[in-house]
Formats: sequence, C-alpha cells, structure tokens
Amino acid sequence: LHSDVDKGDGKVKYVLSGEGATSIFTIDENTGDIHATKRLDREAQAYYTLQAQAIDRMTNVPVEPRSEFVVKVQDINDNEPKFLDGPYLAGVPEMSPLGHQVGWDVSCVNMSPTLCKTENCAHQI
Repeated sequence: LHSDVDKGDGKVKYVLSGEGATSIFTIDENTGDIHATKRLDREAQAYYTLQAQAIDRMTNVPVEPRSEFVVKVQDINDNEPKFLDGPYLAGVPEMSPLGHQVGWDVSCVNMSPTLCKTENCAHQI
C-alpha cells in the first residue's frame, strides 16, 4: 500500500485492520508494506478481508480513503488423497459407444477433512 500524499518525510502512517490484522498480517507503518507473519493454509481459511489506510501521523486524519482488499489463499496439494489399492487398470473396447463404463468406484482415505464431510471420499474413474 502506498499513498501519493506520502512524500517519504514520515508524516504519513499506514494502518491495517480486518481479519488477521496484527495476528497474521502486519503493515509497516512507515512504508505501507504488508507481510504475512504465519504460513497460510487454505484448508483453515480460504481468504482474508483486510482494510488499509494512510493517515496523517500528527492528526490521525485519513489522507486517502480506506482501501479494502481480499487475500485469497491458493491451495497446494498438501493433503492429497491416499488410494487404498492400486494401481488400477481398465480396458476400453475399440469403438465403444459414448458413455460406455470403463472404470469402477474407488475409495480413498480423505486426507483433507475440511473439503469432504465424511471420513472417506469416494471417487469414480
């Protein structure tokens, strides 16, 4: 975050509020740089809504309107499913009609419980 009013003379202070402000995210009050202080996990929280504002250090009067932004946490496959059996092989006859079943139902252990509400997830191949 940076304000055009900020001339680098220390008269502008940047403040951060919203979900995770001060506990997960911090703002350098002199530069407006925002940093995460902890590792973010999409399974714990998918996004954070924050507000930042530049204010006059002496009067605490805003020099810019409050800016709201959303930090969307990207998922990595840190909880990939674990298939109980495998590898799975299937054959497809030549010239099979559209919709011909070539696989079967496969169960896997759910390694990401927040994404699936049951103990195990079922997948169809």
